[in-house]
Amino acid sequence: MKTYQHILLAVDFSSQTEIIVNRAYDMAQQNTAKLSIVHVLDNIPMPDTSYGTIIALEDETDNALLEQEKAKLNQIGERLNIPENQRWLIWGVPTQEIAELAEKEQIDLIVVGSHGRHGLALLLGSTANGVLHHAPCDVLAVRLK
Repeated sequence: MKTYQHILLAVDFSSQTEIIVNRAYDMAQQNTAKLSIVHVLDNIPMPDTSYGTIIALEDETDNALLEQEKAKLNQIGERLNIPENQRWLIWGVPTQEIAELAEKEQIDLIVVGSHGRHGLALLLGSTANGVLHHAPCDVLAVRLK
């Protein structure tokens, strides 16, 4: 069985985020793997930045929504002892940004939540499904209710 070296936890801050966080943490512990975390902003307007789509976590802005997202990401990162340089807040399309980050950072497992959608939502696809089909590595889709 493959041992994972670098695990990427992709969070969306839904009400069930803790389930995904716990699963990723357990996988990292079982594999003695490095754990990183990413949240992709796709539901707020792009902030006015000079550094592209990656949002600097240490810089304060006057965007209240952005600051809330940064605080949530940092709270989870601190609780899991994830170093600041392994925490990413990125603006864009989640499936693309997660896959690109995984390739760039040599991630070998992405942990993402899956809501198991049906009907039209299934036809349109979900983040977990998109990540599964675009990721350069294994993907663990954690089933959520």
